[in-house]
Amino acid sequence: MKPTLFVLAAGMGSRYGGLKQLDGLGPHGETIMDYSIYDAIHAGFGKIVFVIRKDFEQDFRDKILSKYEGHIPVEVVFQSINDLPEGYTCPADRTKPWGTNHAVLMGKNAIKEPFAVINADDFYGRNAFEVIAKELSRPRDRKGDYCMVGFRVGNTMTENGSVARGVCSTKDGNLASVVERTAISYDKDGRIVFTDENGVEQTLEPTTPVSMNLWGFTPDYFDYSEREFRKFLDKDLNTPKSEFFIPLAIDTLIKSGEATVKVLDTDSKWFGVTYAADRPGVVEKFAQLHADGTYPEKLF
Repeated sequence: MKPTLFVLAAGMGSRYGGLKQLDGLGPHGETIMDYSIYDAIHAGFGKIVFVIRKDFEQDFRDKILSKYEGHIPVEVVFQSINDLPEGYTCPADRTKPWGTNHAVLMGKNAIKEPFAVINADDFYGRNAFEVIAKELSRPRDRKGDYCMVGFRVGNTMTENGSVARGVCSTKDGNLASVVERTAISYDKDGRIVFTDENGVEQTLEPTTPVSMNLWGFTPDYFDYSEREFRKFLDKDLNTPKSEFFIPLAIDTLIKSGEATVKVLDTDSKWFGVTYAADRPGVVEKFAQLHADGTYPEKLF
């Protein structure tokens, strides 16, 4: 059974402005997502499921989905802040979506096979899709047998500001913990640094694995997620900016012993448009990847 690719495309790019998922960055107006879909097809994924917001469905179908028809089966599911488990009602003043793991829950009825989760607006590189497709294709005999691609932090930086990354620690090749660090940047000496919760500056080795939200799950993850989401709502339903992130649920499942998450290494270089100033560099990188034959002249 071929794995499914689940694309989180419901977010607006708040720091960058506009629907960056629809921004044409390749030589023929390709979006970052087009490259991910192309790489996923070539890595052996069998279906794509997108989670989007209902209000840009038409735009999305016209501009995005029409391209993939005939290349791979595609489905769309929707994320809404009102989509909560039975017994919970969204507060009237809530405007913020409930976060990445809430988005994942929206795939519950569409996905019945092992699946990888990606952000729509991150470029992960072909090798990353190959390593996760291979891992998701092996037989499993227990629940909670998951994986993630650990990018080397030095391959995920921007010169134009700070980035947020889930910094991972591993034990015996499995994820031991993932801590969201919100402001990782280069210092004046070119070292990669962040300030920890005690206000102390910490340095990261360039090879430190970080999560770029490229996770591999089996469908039992939906049940665990729903359980953890209920716990989250019991605590944070009325906290306007609270979000239910994937690392939050994963950390709980690792600590309870219900899941193991194998950390897969990749030499892929991530890039994305975190800031508007990143855009010209990304356009240049895509032009180069076409010029050197990594990608054909037209993807679809």
